[in-house]
Amino acid sequence: MQKTKFSKINDQFNNLLFGFLSSSWKSKSINVISVLTGYFLFANFATKFISEGKNELIMVPIIILIIELIIRIRPPAGSSFFNLWSIIDKARIGATYAVILEAFKLGS
Repeated sequence: MQKTKFSKINDQFNNLLFGFLSSSWKSKSINVISVLTGYFLFANFATKFISEGKNELIMVPIIILIIELIIRIRPPAGSSFFNLWSIIDKARIGATYAVILEAFKLGS
């Protein structure tokens, strides 16, 4: 196939959607474990600190600040810090999922 603009866009789109399937088992397992660890830690964190009612005015802005720092500070893909950042970012995604799930539990 020739390298046209459409084929480059198509390749990027396939990488975006199906890049997880072409990655190694090591990266797949690290990503899944990171998401589940983030979910587990934050679900316990949310029930411990926020449900007590004492610390929520302090903890919620700190949580938002930490999440925003993780999103905004992204190292280059070739650096040695990128793998650690990727694990922390996946844990952030799991934590966000835990917050959303807790909100649905409280809403029902």
